[in-house]
Parts: sequence; structure tokens; C-alpha cells
Amino acid sequence: QMQLVESGGGMVQAGGSLRLSCEASGRALSSFTMGWFRQAPGKERTFVAAIGWSPRPTHYAEFVKGRFTISRDDGQNTVFLQMDSLRPEDSAVYYCAAGLGYSRQNYATTSFYNYWGLGTSVTVSS
Repeated sequence: QMQLVESGGGMVQAGGSLRLSCEASGRALSSFTMGWFRQAPGKERTFVAAIGWSPRPTHYAEFVKGRFTISRDDGQNTVFLQMDSLRPEDSAVYYCAAGLGYSRQNYATTSFYNYWGLGTSVTVSS
């Protein structure tokens, strides 16, 4: 079993930055693809970014490209999401997820991921 705990959410003005962290316990992050998803009230959970294990390919949703950066530190068993140039429409609960292995076809689908955190809330004011 793997437990994922997100942190770093909060309130920020438009144009600001936040750095989310996701700390894993119970299993090592190596061999897992790590993803970030988000869910706004009344909307479906949507893919934000993912990072595979060696050689660590990264993938981003079109609406965050150039603004968000995903990274991982397997030594710390932690994944990060650096969010810059935040917009009000980025407001949501952000979830960290871990999927065993890597799938170029499925990294953006919720069904690929085996473990989920409880989420951290991000609010961007205009």
C-alpha cells in the first residue's frame, strides 16, 4: 500500500505562484508514474501533469504548459508541482496520484493510477 499526502495549497492572487508537494509513504516512488489532477466544484477530475520514472518523461495538460512544472525527488519520495502565473480558473482541489509503471497512452487517465491522495485546495483570486 502507498499513502500520498499533498501539501502547499492555499490562496494566492492571480499571477502568483504556489508549489505543491506530494509525499509518499509505504512504498518507494521508483517504478511509479506520478500525476497531478485537479477538480473544481461541480466539474470532473482532470489531468494536469505527470512524470514517469527513468528517464522521467513529463507531460502537461495544454492549459498549464509553460506555467506549471512537475518534478520528483525519489530520494525524498516526493513529487512537486510548481505553479506559476496562476489564474482564477486554476482554482481547484489538486490531487496527487501514483500509477505503477508507465503508459504513454494512459498517463492522463484517472484509471491508470493506483493510489490517490486526499487533495490540497488552491484558490486564485482575481
